[in-house]
Amino acid sequence: MRRIVIVGGGTAGWMAAAGIARAVGELPGLTIELIESDEIGTVGVGEATIPQIVLFNQLLGIDEADFVRATNATYKLGIEFVDWTRIGHRYVHPFGFYGLDMKGVEFHHFWLKGRGLGDPTPLDAYSLGVVGGMQGRFAHPRPDQPNSPLSKLGYAFQFDAALYARYLRGLAERWGVRRTEGRIVDMARNGDNGLVDAVVLQSGARIAGDLFIDCSGFRGLLIEGVMQAGFEDWSAWLPCDRAFAVPCELGGDRLPMTRATARPAGWQWRIPQQHRIGNGYVYSSAHVSDDEAAATLLANLDGAPLADPKPLRFTAGHRKQAWVGNVVALGLAGGFLEPLESTSIHLVQSGIARLMALFPHRGLEPVEIARFNADSAREYEDIRDFLVLHYNATERDDTPFWDYCRTLAPPPGLADKLAMFRRNGRIFREHEELFTETSWLSVMAGQGVEPAGYHPVADLLSDDETLHRLAHIRDVIAKTAAAMPHQADYLRQIGCGEPPLRRAS
Repeated sequence: MRRIVIVGGGTAGWMAAAGIARAVGELPGLTIELIESDEIGTVGVGEATIPQIVLFNQLLGIDEADFVRATNATYKLGIEFVDWTRIGHRYVHPFGFYGLDMKGVEFHHFWLKGRGLGDPTPLDAYSLGVVGGMQGRFAHPRPDQPNSPLSKLGYAFQFDAALYARYLRGLAERWGVRRTEGRIVDMARNGDNGLVDAVVLQSGARIAGDLFIDCSGFRGLLIEGVMQAGFEDWSAWLPCDRAFAVPCELGGDRLPMTRATARPAGWQWRIPQQHRIGNGYVYSSAHVSDDEAAATLLANLDGAPLADPKPLRFTAGHRKQAWVGNVVALGLAGGFLEPLESTSIHLVQSGIARLMALFPHRGLEPVEIARFNADSAREYEDIRDFLVLHYNATERDDTPFWDYCRTLAPPPGLADKLAMFRRNGRIFREHEELFTETSWLSVMAGQGVEPAGYHPVADLLSDDETLHRLAHIRDVIAKTAAAMPHQADYLRQIGCGEPPLRRAS
């Protein structure tokens, strides 16, 4: 494995190029070549991220302030969900944790007990990310202050994905990655073993490789077009199959939050950045026309649109095999799950990490390929179940779309989680899945899933002591949030002024 060829650029391609170059680029004789065509556009819906992106940037040795300036990024402390449980209701899925675990059990069992004692305080009040974020404030975590809520604060970014790809390209090329401009028109396949030997460009150039990384988007140029990996269709559980995306001028609030607002046939995203707001309407074409979806999106912007709405079509699901022969699919080539929980870029990141952990030595080992495929499929399934939860746990019955979602039978893994939580408020994180107990708690509680009980250890505290501790935790979080700087001040401190340093790509 000496010649790695990455097919396609964009966020996925350049994340792969930079990540692979950083991890294994110094291996003797290794070359990394990325092929992309300026004629082919990128999807660009993945502008919001989750905290794992911080680890990826650190792996690459990226200076965070420089990255924030270069990509017009803002900070993100969570996702605000509006009108999902019922119209007029909102809650936040925060990064970080709620409250403080006590007596060896999770905090939310004491919160559940408090509710039974007449304390109506919502769960959001026990999260620094929610309280600070909804005030427009931001601060970095302070692990050196273990007794402060800041010690467990999590954060991510909202940025221009095209600028992020450009930023990573600069790094990758400095680390020896070669970029080749051109459109792929043919593939040469080995007649003996079925592996891809080379791709052929429109210019006639032939690019040979030992390992091909397919970042060609929905087309899956190699993984499907050549290797015929097959596709696992999950549209029965996730019926949204189209989207319109459009940036608009700055307007409305500038909270360090991504916002997801439920609409009659899907949901609308709002991602504030330094120079614009990214917006989109993800919807089910079986429940609303394209024209009506575009009109709904344009009618709910906080500023003037900066372009015409861009249409996207997709099917929720993933390739049945993400690695076939010497072809590995990353990003949209490997599958698509709507960006409701900002997982698009993370799936690229985790795919890169998985590939580096199983990087071929002298040949292609079936047992390692099988492990890659099994872990990839399981990650998609875990995220799918979490997304379905948002649609299924709802009181909404005002449109045929929400009737369908509310009454569908959930996947088995989600059904088990719901049954456990409804019984006694218990949450279990399976096999180090992406979403933590905090994440599952925030959405289940936020969308009205009611437990019948709580952990019996919570009753080891007296009723008065329970209420006293809950009030104290709320007070500490409120005071800590009030001391956090506003995000706008934080950005100015690192050189992000207004007007923005860089225009939209």
